[in-house]
Amino acid sequence: MSAVIIIPARYASTRFPGKPLSMFRGADGTMRTLIEHTWRVAIAVPCVDAGYVATDDDRIAEACHAFGASVVITSPDCRNGTERCAEALGKIAENPNVLVNLQGDAPLTPTWFLSDLISALEQKRQFEATTPVLKCGEATLARLRNDRRQGRVGGTTAVFDAQNQALYFSKEVLPFGSGRSFHHVGVYAYRPAALSAYLRWPEGNLERSEGLEQLRFLENGSTMLCVEVDANGREFWEVNNPQDIPMIEKMLGVQHA
Repeated sequence: MSAVIIIPARYASTRFPGKPLSMFRGADGTMRTLIEHTWRVAIAVPCVDAGYVATDDDRIAEACHAFGASVVITSPDCRNGTERCAEALGKIAENPNVLVNLQGDAPLTPTWFLSDLISALEQKRQFEATTPVLKCGEATLARLRNDRRQGRVGGTTAVFDAQNQALYFSKEVLPFGSGRSFHHVGVYAYRPAALSAYLRWPEGNLERSEGLEQLRFLENGSTMLCVEVDANGREFWEVNNPQDIPMIEKMLGVQHA
């Protein structure tokens, strides 16, 4: 299947303004922006036709051009990354079977997570979108619960049925009282038709309440497959808050040691 990766990036953020341009140290000791770290993940994914950063901000566009990324300028009216990807799809030269949304705050995403999503869509035609989930270890559960205790909006958990079809996503740690929670990795692969439908649907009540864009698919009866992935011993976390940067720097160093 032909596939394109889009990295949606916006400057305005309630929790972390200017997040894509925040600087942190990579495994080689070099300071780079968060968006460049994530771009390096995208271009390392095998069997992908192209990659783009989609943004409405000139500062992000200029920074991306400086390190060699292809950029698509999208509307400031996009409410989330999925809407930005849907708009970008109509502006790129490629006509892919699959569009992958690699959110710009996830530089720890292993390349095989993205490859697994593309393969899952190819094999399971009944699903319109896929997203990765990781079984939470003790350290991840502790971070999730600590964020909630501190009143911070941190990682997301996923609940799915016996066929791995998504049932719900939440900023709370679900299911309650269970040691078998799954951390949702904020990456998606969509069929183009699913993205077109997404733009036609209004923002849903659950999506608005949780602040999670993927719930719009579930609220409209669309099928999303949760693909359980293997981190192969790596830790995973997104940059949700400024306090996360030292931890991300440490994890990057461990991954490449």
